[in-house]
Amino acid sequence: MPARSAFRPGGRRRRLAAAAAALPILVSALAACGYGSNSSSKSSDNSPTAAAPAASNAAKLSADTVKIGYFPNLTHATALVGLKEGFFQNELGATKIKTYTFNAGPAEIEALNAGSIDIGWIGPSPAINGYTKSGGTDLKIIAGSASGGVKLVVNPKKIKTLDDVKGKKIATPQLGNTQDVALLNWIASKGWKVDAESGKGDVEVIRTDNKITPDAYKNGSIDGAWVPEPTASKLVSEGAKVLLDESTLWPDKKFVITNVIVSQKFLSAHPDVVEAVLRGSVKTNAWIQANSDKAKADANDELQQLTQKALPANVIDPAWQSIQVLDDPLAATAQAEAQHAVSAGLLKAPKLSGLYDLTLLNKVLKEQGKPAVSAAGLGAQ
Repeated sequence: MPARSAFRPGGRRRRLAAAAAALPILVSALAACGYGSNSSSKSSDNSPTAAAPAASNAAKLSADTVKIGYFPNLTHATALVGLKEGFFQNELGATKIKTYTFNAGPAEIEALNAGSIDIGWIGPSPAINGYTKSGGTDLKIIAGSASGGVKLVVNPKKIKTLDDVKGKKIATPQLGNTQDVALLNWIASKGWKVDAESGKGDVEVIRTDNKITPDAYKNGSIDGAWVPEPTASKLVSEGAKVLLDESTLWPDKKFVITNVIVSQKFLSAHPDVVEAVLRGSVKTNAWIQANSDKAKADANDELQQLTQKALPANVIDPAWQSIQVLDDPLAATAQAEAQHAVSAGLLKAPKLSGLYDLTLLNKVLKEQGKPAVSAAGLGAQ
């Protein structure tokens, strides 16, 4: 179900109204249900922001402007911090930045396909959806951004061990989204049965918007949730306990939660601009790793600007600690996540060959003295 977007000027942040579908954008291969965003399936009004003008003597690249999309989430810390600290603008020189925020992956994919944005930070599921739906023609994943930040948190009065999850009500953010697939895969690994579409079975999977999950927990409608940060830490602040960190289920405790995507049309026309954005991303990630406390404060400042509400220390501190920024898109884990969706019956086997184009990223990494990263056999053809 396509989203409709309208632009209008006004104030510090001009608005983008993106009406997202109630379920993720569906690829034609889906088995009667979605495989979508990590974010809320309903978008609110969102705002493009023109970054501060670059110095007049700065070199201009092949595009006058680059339009960047991202979520007001901690898992998009690279975008939040890089924009605030000026890493992207420094690399882009006289090329101006306009930013647009989204609350749902499907809306961001719609914007990318419509040319309303050129580059975006987004979760693996909507990126896979967008690529598959277009037959591999609309986007490429060009870098990683974040790993981790997903936990199973539960009511400790009702659930004390992993086996106690059986028979309980566990929330995920959205039918077929990344965390929903992860929970269904974990349930299957325990030998339990759940109908993926209805959520009924040995565990009752309750699809609940992250915004209302804390209230659902407080009123007893759910017994726990498999959710990303900062929702997990918000639940802990309400008395929930972390029962399982999803990172412990993955090799080296790493799995992709946020990638960088680009319109193939923009990549072809303006590779120098894409390379500059990637250079800014790599420098931002290195700075975040070296300046964690300042980066956390920057991210919270940006969240306050975008959502009118900063995160309290008892939420942002544990949430920030569980997220790792990185340049590697962890392509093997994205491929595994897609296979988990296939196994759960949510997705027919997608054709992911060519999903990644890491050429420019690896060029930047080499310049910075860093090792190249792999597309796990899914690179540009």
